[in-house]
Amino acid sequence: QVQLVESGGGLVQAGGSLRLSCAASGRTFANYAMGWFRQAPGKEREFVAAINWSGGSTDYTDSVKGRFTISRDNAKNTVYLQMNKVKSEDTALYYCTARDGYDTRRSPLQYTDWGQGTQVTVSS
Repeated sequence: QVQLVESGGGLVQAGGSLRLSCAASGRTFANYAMGWFRQAPGKEREFVAAINWSGGSTDYTDSVKGRFTISRDNAKNTVYLQMNKVKSEDTALYYCTARDGYDTRRSPLQYTDWGQGTQVTVSS
């Protein structure tokens, strides 16, 4: 099991930037693919981005491509989500998640461990 703690959320103006961090502990971080999901009020949890165990492969949902960047530092057991040019529709609770496997996946069912979430609110 991996324990995950997100940070970096907050209030940001549309067009601005924010960087989310997720610190992992418990198991060997490099054995896990990592992902970010988000959930807005009244909506289902949706995939945002994922990164494989080495950081050499990433995946993004179409709505964030070119604006968000996922990265990881295995020496620090941390995964990041750099959010640029944010929009009001990016407002959501953002969850960090870990998958006991090397490759990325888009389904939340493929991920085994979840953080508590960090709120991102974009003001227009």
